[in-house]
Amino acid sequence: MFEKLEIFQMAQAMASHASLRQNAINQNIANADTPGFRARDVEPFAARYQAETATPLKSTRATHLNLDRSLRAELRERADPDEMSPDGNTVSLEDEMVRAVEVKRQHDLALGIYKSALNVMRTSLGRS
Repeated sequence: MFEKLEIFQMAQAMASHASLRQNAINQNIANADTPGFRARDVEPFAARYQAETATPLKSTRATHLNLDRSLRAELRERADPDEMSPDGNTVSLEDEMVRAVEVKRQHDLALGIYKSALNVMRTSLGRS
């Protein structure tokens, strides 16, 4: 019933994005001592969500490419040559800790949006 309301779709997408980003941070931390490992991150939620909710391309022939526009995680290297260690590793544990806090805030925001929207729905239906 609620899956068709955009506010619930956005809250779910934001929570999923936070989960994907937390997984990327976990991988970075796990490989902090791996020589040559390059830190990775997921595209910011706002850019990803705007791209995903844009009007999809219409294929008029069977030979047209069918571009799947679902929310998929694309890990991108977050290489900053100034922060590379002598062994070629670009993971900074301090930066990963900051990003983990950002992800927690994003996840908490998604849950807050979802709860608020549910409260509005319940109030409008006369159920408190």
